[in-house]
Amino acid sequence: MRVLFAVVLGSIACASAFAQTTIERLPRETFDVIAPSERVEGARGNMRVYQAACRVGPTSWARRRIVDVAAQEWAYFGMQTVDATHVEKRLLPPGIVPDALNPELAQPRIVRQYPRLGTLEFDERLDVTIGGYWSATPEGPRAIARQNAAWNGPGRNALFWIEPWSAAFVSWVMCEAGLGDMAQFRRSSAHRDYIDQAIRASDGNAPEAAYAAYDAGEKPIAPGDLLCNSRAGFDYRSLADRRDHPVNNALTHCDIVVKVEAARVLLIGGNVDQSVSLTVLPLRKDDRPYPHPPGQSDIDGARTIFAHLTLRADPVEASALDNSPTVRALSRIPSPP
Repeated sequence: MRVLFAVVLGSIACASAFAQTTIERLPRETFDVIAPSERVEGARGNMRVYQAACRVGPTSWARRRIVDVAAQEWAYFGMQTVDATHVEKRLLPPGIVPDALNPELAQPRIVRQYPRLGTLEFDERLDVTIGGYWSATPEGPRAIARQNAAWNGPGRNALFWIEPWSAAFVSWVMCEAGLGDMAQFRRSSAHRDYIDQAIRASDGNAPEAAYAAYDAGEKPIAPGDLLCNSRAGFDYRSLADRRDHPVNNALTHCDIVVKVEAARVLLIGGNVDQSVSLTVLPLRKDDRPYPHPPGQSDIDGARTIFAHLTLRADPVEASALDNSPTVRALSRIPSPP
């Protein structure tokens, strides 16, 4: 077996670097998304939830919007990419934005070993953005209150968010994509809550749930789906492991599928190296019905996808990321003189 090297590209090293690499969100008249920063008010140490409501629409409409919303946030955080297929010295995987149109986006970036972290310092735009993600969860007000206490503590310079916010990010994407009814999607600070909802849906016990859970390779992967792995001492390898050991504090992580190719899948997730990042995973085809990411038993260091949450909606094109409003807008950026 070979050792898996995950490489972080386009890393945000400090607040000033963030200001140089961020790509502003599209205007509402171009892409109707309420920025997460508009869901909270107040600055560091005095932030609170201002808006907790979510869009509610039919699940059948949600797939493309999930991809489009996630893509815009990825761009806002600087398009950081984790390539787990090979060492990739590009900010974007090839072919997403034509190199001839955007030579700047095709240039090599600083590459460092993942998951070693630098001393990231977030400016206020990142603070309120992550606070906006939290606003979509029932635990959001408490999480923001704890963060305020950290900001107001000794030194008043707390780095990062003291609460992991990856599930809050996914919850906000679903909230803004139209899955605002808790019966559709169990927004939470913990991925396991909506994983368990999808498992119940697969078992016939959650008919309104937007997602149903399957083992990796049991169903085809499509944009808008979620791929989930356990972490930090928990070792789920299949849905049966979760069903047999429904530990209340089990640590898990899920990313949103945004593009599927023959040999790899592209996912966007929150709190990946303290950013909204795109992860590129290889796909393999063995004795399972459909291609799936290799797990720990296949590649040393790989994360084992134990749950594939499939969206109960009509499919969109496998290259949905390429057609998202944000990426399409980037492809029209003129080359510098």
